[in-house]
Amino acid sequence: MKTIDSLGYSIFFQNQFASLNRFLKERSYSKVFILTDRNTGEQCLPVLIAGMPVDFEYDIIEVDPGEENKNIDFCIGIWKMLLDFGADRNSLLINLGGGVVTDMGGFAASTFKRGIDFVQMPTTLLSQVDASVGGKTGIDMDSVKNIIGTFTQPQAVFINADFLKTLSKRQLISGYAEMIKHAFIFDADYFQEVKGIDFDDIDEELIYRSVEIKNKVVTQDPKEQGLRKILNFGHTIGHAVETYSLNRDANPLLHGEAIAIGMICEAYLSYQYNGLKEGQLAEIVKALRSIFPDYQLKSESFSDLIAIMKNDKKNTDDNIGFALLKEIGHCDFNHYLDEDKIKSALTYYQETVSE
Repeated sequence: MKTIDSLGYSIFFQNQFASLNRFLKERSYSKVFILTDRNTGEQCLPVLIAGMPVDFEYDIIEVDPGEENKNIDFCIGIWKMLLDFGADRNSLLINLGGGVVTDMGGFAASTFKRGIDFVQMPTTLLSQVDASVGGKTGIDMDSVKNIIGTFTQPQAVFINADFLKTLSKRQLISGYAEMIKHAFIFDADYFQEVKGIDFDDIDEELIYRSVEIKNKVVTQDPKEQGLRKILNFGHTIGHAVETYSLNRDANPLLHGEAIAIGMICEAYLSYQYNGLKEGQLAEIVKALRSIFPDYQLKSESFSDLIAIMKNDKKNTDDNIGFALLKEIGHCDFNHYLDEDKIKSALTYYQETVSE
């Protein structure tokens, strides 16, 4: 059985439903709840139920899909449903969905009655390689991503690549942003592998390798005091662009699309202020632009983007913090840059996509 051991729990890559059934028998939970959104309720829940014994007992809690619904109001709805269904401290919440479901479900479980067990069953590429692993739970508030949350480890993670068949290519490409980020920050050889990915038939070994990289980082630094900060490469600017797009665009950027923009900008900052070679900057930009759509960043938006960055939870004493590349495969952290330098990176992206 292919597994990765993490912070007191296992990540299962094969025979997921048999593994989940064994897990449930060993734990003897009083009640089991499955959190889904409408999309995973329609497309993924039947797959899960078909893989479980006929006597599998559960209650369903369903939320609306989308980042805009990852907030305290929907959390209150989850808590109320748990109460109405009679959940006690020996209950289990199975989070079946993408990053919104795993983030919010983890947070709801970690705070309900001061914490009940939860497991993650991620259904998108993004959540399989990123959101479901590492113990970060969270919701958004006032358009600030994941500003409310906890560090709480799941009891297990079950990764089933078959769920990826339910996704559009755009969703798969969004998840790919986190995979290639893992290569940029930790493993130059993996970069050579992952940049040739086939979105029509994603190699499960690439997913395994990506999770393995993230797990190596988070097990050394569970609460983001040091090394784990390298996972934020591309996210300081990327999260701001994602929030800005969510608030302004009729068809907002997906998470990975915004993070790709952030990685181009922060690779430029790495070149300017952390010794990344110009040739490697060009290689990074080429790899990302060959996959991700260009986005028109307007100069008049720069001040709004900076204002969003100032609310980022990674900042210290009002300083905007970055993880920057030294080279492909090596990243360090705690770089604090002023507004003019950040705006120069946004301008670089602007000029790059207009060429």
